[in-house]
Amino acid sequence: AAPEPTLGLRAHAELGFVGVAGHFIQLGQDGSRVDYRGDGAQDTLFSFARLSVDVDVSRRHIITLLYQPLELETRDTLSRDLRIDGATFRAGTPVDFRYGFPFYRAGWAYNVLPGVGRELAFGVGLQIRNATIDFSTVDGALRRARNDVGPVPLLRARGRFTFAGTGFFGFDVDGFYAPISVINGSENEVVGAILDASVRVGWRARPHVDLFVSARYIGGGATGQGDPTPTSDGYQSNWLHFVALSLGATLDSRAAR
Repeated sequence: AAPEPTLGLRAHAELGFVGVAGHFIQLGQDGSRVDYRGDGAQDTLFSFARLSVDVDVSRRHIITLLYQPLELETRDTLSRDLRIDGATFRAGTPVDFRYGFPFYRAGWAYNVLPGVGRELAFGVGLQIRNATIDFSTVDGALRRARNDVGPVPLLRARGRFTFAGTGFFGFDVDGFYAPISVINGSENEVVGAILDASVRVGWRARPHVDLFVSARYIGGGATGQGDPTPTSDGYQSNWLHFVALSLGATLDSRAAR
């Protein structure tokens, strides 16, 4: 048989739903600890999608590019007063909640298991944090918003192993815990963490095409003092725990798995 190409390309797409296991935020030192599930009606399921591309060199060096939109928008009538960045949203007021946290990520990993049909790789990555946090009354009379863009370094591990002829099991983990002020070069002390981990089971449905089911945990957040603004002292504490279930497909340039 002819040797396989040095370069391999795999395009992945996932579609499913994500649920909020826990999500809390405090904006401002005197702010309320907002429970997005209890105060913001996030106790429901949201659509989930994930797109990524892997390029590998001789199945050893694996470069990954990822985009994952994540937008949670809800509306609820407040059952209690909420203090958010110096403003008080009164009980009985209908409020729109928006939490946007899309992923833009690049990573590299080295596969320590040579050969076809198995992969165990370790490496590093970089994610762009692009958070949009918005609270506004339905009539538009009162609004508080935060936008946060910055780099997030990652450590990563991934694996893929074949079984029963056409089946495979896989996992991936990206995560980090660090003082964000050191990374951003800021004088403000902020501690942050992220963990994005999944397991998947699938099979090769036809040459070059895999189908799979994936279960994923997305968690993390940050606590600390940011730069003050005219309406905020800059303090923020934001921690989330999401769980996603999705169906996916992979288009593989190589015939062998």
